[in-house]
Amino acid sequence: MVRKTITIELKSGLEARPVAMLVQVASQYDSSIYVECDSKRVNAKSIMGMMTLGLAAGESVVVTASGADEEKAMDGIEKYLTEG
Repeated sequence: MVRKTITIELKSGLEARPVAMLVQVASQYDSSIYVECDSKRVNAKSIMGMMTLGLAAGESVVVTASGADEEKAMDGIEKYLTEG
């Protein structure tokens, strides 16, 4: 399992379209991927779960990936959240 704190650098934060793209990125990997903010922990492959977080640009989240391709998954999620 890998765990990393990532600051969201997408200009619009995680609104509907960026959330949909994040879910697509997360779904490319076999690993279980979770995003945590405050006391909420949601599956990064769940569009409804991710929408409940309502994350803005500049906020930090903790991303956890666990599975065979966890390192690649973490790299992909981090790249999307920081570069778009």
